[in-house]
Amino acid sequence: MSFFSKIFGDQNEKALKKMQPIVEKINNLESKIQRLSDEKLKEKTVDFKDRIKKGEVLDDILPEVFAVVREAAKRTLGQRHFDVQLMGGIAMHQGKITEMKTGEGKTLTATLPLYLNALEEKGCHLVTVNDYLARRDTVWMGQIYHFLGLSVGCLNHEQSFVYDPEYKKSAEEKDKIRDELGSFQVVEDFLRPVSRKEAYLADITYGTNNEFGFDYLRDNMVYNMDQLVQSRNNENDEDIYHFAIIDEVDSILIDEARTPLIISAPDTESSKWYQEFARIIPKLNSEIDFKVDEKRKAVTLTEEGINKIEKLLGKENIYEERGIKYLHHLEQALRAEALFKRDRDYIVKNNQVIIVDEFTGRLMPGRRWSGGLHQAIEAKEGVPVQAESLTLASITFQNFFRMYKKIAGMTGTAVTSAEEFQKVYGLDTVMIPTHKPMIRKDLPDKIFKTQKGKYQAVVEEVKNRHSQGQPILIGTTSIDKNEHLSRLLKAEGISHEVLNAKNNEKEAAIIAQAGKRGQVTVATNMAGRGVDIILGGNPPDQKEAEEIKKVGGLCVIGTERHEARRIDNQLRGRAGRQGDPGVSQFFISLEDDIVRVFGGDTIKRVFERFDFPENMPIENKMISRAIESAQARIEGYNFDIRKHLLEFDDVLNKQRIKIYKKRREILKESEKSSFATAKRDVKEGEQTSFCSSNLKSQILEMAKTPEEKKALEAKEKELGENFFKVAKFIMLNTLDTLWMQHLEDMETLRDSVQLRAYGQIDPLVAYRTEGHKMFQSLLEDFEEKVLDTILKAKIKPNIKMTSNKITQPVSSATKNAYKKVGRNDPCPCGSGKKYKKCCYPKFG
Repeated sequence: MSFFSKIFGDQNEKALKKMQPIVEKINNLESKIQRLSDEKLKEKTVDFKDRIKKGEVLDDILPEVFAVVREAAKRTLGQRHFDVQLMGGIAMHQGKITEMKTGEGKTLTATLPLYLNALEEKGCHLVTVNDYLARRDTVWMGQIYHFLGLSVGCLNHEQSFVYDPEYKKSAEEKDKIRDELGSFQVVEDFLRPVSRKEAYLADITYGTNNEFGFDYLRDNMVYNMDQLVQSRNNENDEDIYHFAIIDEVDSILIDEARTPLIISAPDTESSKWYQEFARIIPKLNSEIDFKVDEKRKAVTLTEEGINKIEKLLGKENIYEERGIKYLHHLEQALRAEALFKRDRDYIVKNNQVIIVDEFTGRLMPGRRWSGGLHQAIEAKEGVPVQAESLTLASITFQNFFRMYKKIAGMTGTAVTSAEEFQKVYGLDTVMIPTHKPMIRKDLPDKIFKTQKGKYQAVVEEVKNRHSQGQPILIGTTSIDKNEHLSRLLKAEGISHEVLNAKNNEKEAAIIAQAGKRGQVTVATNMAGRGVDIILGGNPPDQKEAEEIKKVGGLCVIGTERHEARRIDNQLRGRAGRQGDPGVSQFFISLEDDIVRVFGGDTIKRVFERFDFPENMPIENKMISRAIESAQARIEGYNFDIRKHLLEFDDVLNKQRIKIYKKRREILKESEKSSFATAKRDVKEGEQTSFCSSNLKSQILEMAKTPEEKKALEAKEKELGENFFKVAKFIMLNTLDTLWMQHLEDMETLRDSVQLRAYGQIDPLVAYRTEGHKMFQSLLEDFEEKVLDTILKAKIKPNIKMTSNKITQPVSSATKNAYKKVGRNDPCPCGSGKKYKKCCYPKFG
């Protein structure tokens, strides 16, 4: 046992022991709560809320609350929370990460802390990884909440809902939803369509990390308070970010931590270099003209490469004639050629390059690599190259979820990332015991000399187990390897199903049958997380399930180790659910990426010492340990990268918080005051003011000379009651325009400061110092531009005053982004909604 495991194990035992007395209190209340009628049980919610208002804290009422939720679950779902689920609920209420194995009932466990924290009547969110799970869990767990008198909302990409047991969809509605979501999707009754704001106003809201994050960004781009969706109390905006439970927390807070959410608009001045790159790159020699660092996933031009490019272009010095920006994009094109592979990192579908998520194996339509990389890949693949984008707003998941007063998480694989959860988010990790003993057999890795030998051995293993009727799940790391193994199985006459991002519409049907007798499923990482494979199929055939248990349960075969041990453990976790038998084993070769790039000399020396045939396996603990050591090093390396990125992003995040706070203050002015009710700041001999005193004081502070004060009063007289609306709009628009330019400038600064390290200057210190100066300059520019624009503003005659009729235009980038967009076209802001349902009122 490692030192970390020993220390963590001791801490974990202490945490579980502290929970035991609380669990006993909950159990002691069970008989008392059972005697309550349905009506009396429902009244408990009102009683709990009253007690909280009178000063009781959540920890005081937790045992009784959990006992009530457990009883409600028994009466609605016929399911009773196990003691280990009570422990998981306690840990999440305490703001901890809980590791609960597959099939242990995380979804039901989450109802305990969600209901408890919702009693405070502030934002209470369950964050999950896809729209289907958000809808499924809203309907499934919504029965408990509704029984107890709480409302439940659900955010989906196209539509938002609330749980309503009286609501049933018509056949036409179901057909329409299937057209939008895909024919394989289950369309649930009891989800009544509502506005997005209504979904947030519910006591508990389910939704994906993307939907919560993008709504935050879009809320900080609106021009009227009534356009806000993430709002419960306009006087206290923090109430919406009160408590969040993040499902598959390691996927969202670690795997996706380096991918920011970005709302962008097309850049009309985008460079037209990509076709030129596609012509130049194939003429470069990978041995001479550029160097590839697979560990860092970087490509660097050599002097020979630069000279060759200058000859190809007929230029003497591309640094002077084309500039650093050109070199940056050229290196991105080199990365596209050398490091990004079709059917591994992306697929080409409908003449578009679509990213494949490296952790989940799922397609990510709408997501694009930044910095010109996506355009370079489009040029490489010969599909239309889309314009580059200007960033209008962005945030990382790390910084979005750190806004919440309290967050908790649940996953099947958290322990190997416990250090990162603690250092980055301040979250402790608790490993919850299984309800029944885990009896899955995790066999030692089988290691082969070549990939060819490895795949031959996998096919033989499948043939042997398949002949006994054992269901088999084979995990692959990419689509091309997934399809290659499928061809080998087909050649041997082994019937099987293939699951990858190309045929994800069959996912539900394939997974439902993956646990049946003799079933063979070849899947990418799509089947490695959040997938519950039930012995005997779903719904299960109990007789068949017993027969499968006799032959060993589900067999999971991994065909390659992943960079993170968590991903391997997720795949193993498909077998052995809820005390079922199962077996898992990984087949590895020296040619696998992780062994080849990170394995070191230890593994190679063992194989060089003996002349092994390529299809002969070796089970060697030293080699397995070396591979796990390589994985630990990669995890540490990636952790350092994420930590480093977070340190840089924290600089921008502090600025973002200040800008959004200032923006919200300006936005509120239009709601809190009106011309009919505004207090008029009138003194003898002074002109009547139509502007609220707060906003007026802000504008007057911008005036640096007596002449400008007088000019403002003249403008107020000229515009009359419209002065307030004009001023508010100009202030918001100017702030948005400057912030958008600042984001681009900060990105350029971030790239440039990396070179300071060669001069013994810490790039982070330089980024902080110069970023601060740039931000102060933004604030100064804001005041100057607002004052200048207000004094020049005109209202078109005979036109009713609205925000988009002011002669001061929105920024050119924003204007171009929304120009010539049809009302039913997708909104350019990236929300996925139709233009008429998103930004049309603002820019139409």
